[in-house]
Amino acid sequence: MNVRVLRGDITKVEADVIVNAANAGLMGGGGVDGAIHRAGGPSIMAECDRVRTERGGCPTGGVAFTGAGKLKAKYVAHAVGPVWRGGDSDEAGLLRSCYERALEGAEERGAASIAFPCISTGIYGYPKRLAAREAAQAVRSFERRAKSLKEVLFVIYDDESFRIYEELFPS
Repeated sequence: MNVRVLRGDITKVEADVIVNAANAGLMGGGGVDGAIHRAGGPSIMAECDRVRTERGGCPTGGVAFTGAGKLKAKYVAHAVGPVWRGGDSDEAGLLRSCYERALEGAEERGAASIAFPCISTGIYGYPKRLAAREAAQAVRSFERRAKSLKEVLFVIYDDESFRIYEELFPS
C-alpha cells in the first residue's frame, strides 16, 4: 500500500473512498463535514437521513458509508471521531476505530484508494500530533491485510497538521 500526504481540499481529490469527519447524527456540520456535503450535493444527506432512520445515526468510533454524490469518489465513509476529554475516555481507541473501520469498509467495497482528512482535531479538540499517531498506527496495522486497497491519502488542510503527517510518512 502506498501512503501519501497531500496538502489541500479533500473534496477535490480523486479516490474511491473519501472519509468525512462526521458527527454522530450524520447531520452535516462545519469544517470537512460541511465541505463534503456542499461539494457532494443533497444525495449524500439523503443517504445520511436513511442511515439515521435505520440505525439512529452512527456511534463514536463508527463509520457509515454512503454514495459520494457529485464528488470524484464512489463512496463517502462518515467517520465519527471522539471529542477530546483529556485522554482518559478511550479517545485513542475510538479514533483508531474510525480509521480501521473506514479501511475495512473500503476493502469490503473493493476500493483501490481512500482519502482521509484529520479526524477529531478541529472542533472536537483532539491534539493533532496524538491524532496523527493513531491514524499512522491504524494504517500501518491494516497494511498487512490490504488486498484491494493500493493507496492511502492523507489530505491535510492546515500547515501544522501537514508538517506532522509529513514527519510520520516521509516521501
